[in-house]
Amino acid sequence: MTTYVSVHQAPALAPEEVASYVPEIQQNTFAEFQQCFINLEQGYIVTVYDADSEAAVRQEFDRIGWPVDTVTEVHFSVDAAGLAAIPAP
Repeated sequence: MTTYVSVHQAPALAPEEVASYVPEIQQNTFAEFQQCFINLEQGYIVTVYDADSEAAVRQEFDRIGWPVDTVTEVHFSVDAAGLAAIPAP
């Protein structure tokens, strides 16, 4: 599977609305949820999913009922510990 990062705009998003999507998200029908970052004030959501293709991620959002602005394949990721472990040139 490949990791994909997606950006969503959902103005006036309430915590209760986010919570209402949890059962659908947990089904992982076409793509597997990994993580999300949400700014309620700006209605800005970034999600991380694993899937076989971008189309599968978009199909998952269609199923859930979430609008999506972009879906981008991730080629490389590193956390803080991994970054610290990279030798300096």
